[in-house]
Amino acid sequence: MSAALSRGLCGALSRQTAPSSFLLGGHLQSPWFAPVMTLKTSAPLRAEPKKKKKVDPKRDHVLKERMKKKLKKMEKVAPEFIPLDDLITPFKCLDETRERSALKLSFEESEGRALLLKEWCRYKQEQHKAEMRAVELAIEAQREALEELKVESKELYLAALKPDPLLFPFTHEGPAYTPPISKHEAPDGKYTDITKVYTQ
Repeated sequence: MSAALSRGLCGALSRQTAPSSFLLGGHLQSPWFAPVMTLKTSAPLRAEPKKKKKVDPKRDHVLKERMKKKLKKMEKVAPEFIPLDDLITPFKCLDETRERSALKLSFEESEGRALLLKEWCRYKQEQHKAEMRAVELAIEAQREALEELKVESKELYLAALKPDPLLFPFTHEGPAYTPPISKHEAPDGKYTDITKVYTQ
């Protein structure tokens, strides 16, 4: 059957392409008239379309009604706001009866503490003045040494003015790409995460 069909098509096309090939000088230039050798036939495929599943209209109606009811329930319920626990003061801190009574000191004790505080302030002031004097003397000695070095050698003076990178060594490492070490105990200790998770 397919062989007879292909022969019939070949004959029809050869009859149609003869005048055009004659008019065009033997060369086919039109895309509508292809050579006979390019025609290919294949066996018909024995297939049928997939059967659609039969949907029960009652069941489909019931499902739609359920979805409508669920949507109505969701519309009735107001959206739940997530509470900010960090900004809410606990009730035990709002209790006004919980007041710490001030420590009552005798007159001699309060005077002794005041004198001790004044003595401590004088001591810290003298310590600060001594530190400032030591810094000023060190800066003056450094300036004099640089002046003497400038007179002796210009190269050594310029080298002394350069900053020393080894004076304050600083090394910094970024975050590691390796996974955490198993069975590693954190230095701050363990804790239980009690953060509440809210869903809308």
